[in-house]
Amino acid sequence: MAREDLPLLICDLTQSYSPKGGGGISTYLKEKRRYVLSQTDHRLLQIVPGPEDRVVEDGRYIWVEIGSERVRGSPNYRFILRTKKVREVLAHYRPDLIESLCPWILPWTAISHRRAFPDTALVAGYHTDFPNAHVYRVGREVAGETVAAAARWLILGYAEITYREFDRVYTLGEDARQVLASRKIDRVDLLDLGVDTNLFDPSRRDPGFRARMGIPGDGPLLVYAGRIDNEKRADRLVEMFRLLPPGLGAGLVMLGDGKLHEQLVAETAGLPIAFPGFVENRVELATALASSDVYVSAMADETFGISVIEAQASGLPVVGVAGGEMPARVRPGLGLLGPVDDVAAMARNVEALWRGDHRAMGWAARAHAVTRYSWTRTFDRLFGDIYPAAIAHKRRRLGGVPLWGKRSRQAELEPA
Repeated sequence: MAREDLPLLICDLTQSYSPKGGGGISTYLKEKRRYVLSQTDHRLLQIVPGPEDRVVEDGRYIWVEIGSERVRGSPNYRFILRTKKVREVLAHYRPDLIESLCPWILPWTAISHRRAFPDTALVAGYHTDFPNAHVYRVGREVAGETVAAAARWLILGYAEITYREFDRVYTLGEDARQVLASRKIDRVDLLDLGVDTNLFDPSRRDPGFRARMGIPGDGPLLVYAGRIDNEKRADRLVEMFRLLPPGLGAGLVMLGDGKLHEQLVAETAGLPIAFPGFVENRVELATALASSDVYVSAMADETFGISVIEAQASGLPVVGVAGGEMPARVRPGLGLLGPVDDVAAMARNVEALWRGDHRAMGWAARAHAVTRYSWTRTFDRLFGDIYPAAIAHKRRRLGGVPLWGKRSRQAELEPA
C-alpha cells in the first residue's frame, strides 16, 4: 500500500445511504469501514443523511449523520440539503482526502471545502449512471425521446464540470469510463467492487425457505434483491413473471423496499410472489439467495451490480438485461440476458435456463465470483493505486509540495 509515515483521515460523503433498504453504496460503506479498521492505520469519517444531527466517535472511526428530510416516495432514503452543516463538519475534522459517492449537491460541497482548504485531495466514485438512470430513462417515459436526449446532454455537461474538479475519479465499469472520457475527463480509474464469498455461499441453502415465503410449487424459485422502485425496474419483473407458463411452477421472492413496494404487493395478490421487505441481517439475505434457484434483474443502467455478484457467489445463474454493466457481470455460461424492457424475452430466458443445465451454470457463476471479486482486492486497489494517484495530482495542483499526511501532523499539534 502506498502510504507514508502518518495515517490519513479519509472521508466518505454520500446521499445514497439508508439503514434500511440501502443498496450498493451502503454495502460499500460497511465493507470499507471493516477494511480500514482491520487492514490499515488510517482514520475514517463517514458522513451520511439521517433523521437528525448525530456524531459517533469510536477510536479511528467517526460516523456523522446530517439531519435531512425523507425523499418523497422513497421511505428509506433522505437527502441532505443542509450543505452548510456538512461544510462545518468537514472544517472541524479537516480530512486529508474526501471521497464523494453520489452525483447531486454533495460533490460541490466537497469542492467548496477544498477551495477553503486546498491541500485536501478529492476523489469521486461514479457509482450511478445518473445521466441515463435518473434523467434519460425517466424523461423518455414522461416527455419522449427528444426531450430526454436533450436533458441527458445537459446533465452530461454538469458531470463534466463537476468531475473535472476532482483529483481522481473512478468508475465501476468500462462503459461509464468511456462516458466520462467523451467529456474530456481523463483522470479516471476502474474499480471492481467485491463480495464476501464466505457469507454468500451455496452451503447456506435452506430447504424450508420456499415454504416460509408461502410460495407453492416445485418449479424455479426466482429471487431479486434491491430497491423496489422505478430506477431498478422492479415492476418489469412482475410483468415478466405473469408471462411464465403456469405449468412451470415458478415462484418469485422480491427482497427489498421502495416506492413501488405497496403498489406491487397489491397488484400481485393471489400470485406466488412474496415481498418480505428489506432484509437487514446479511446472513438472512445470504440464506435467501442460496435457497433460491435463479436471480432476476431488469435494471438497465447498472454501473456494477453488487447484488448480482452476491447472487452468483450464492450459486445462482442470472437472468437479466443487456444494459449497463450487466453483460460484464453475466458472461456467457453464467446466465441469459435479453433486451432492456423486453419482459417477454426475459420470461423466455427464465424458462430456457430452467429447462437447461441451470445447476452447472450456477456453479460456474459461483466460481466466477470467487475468482474475480473480493472486498480486499477492491480496497487494496483503492488505497494502493487510486488514492495515491489523487494525492499525486493534489501535489501537482499545489506546485509539487508533498502534503501526504501533513495536515494530520498539524492536527496532532492543534488544540481540540
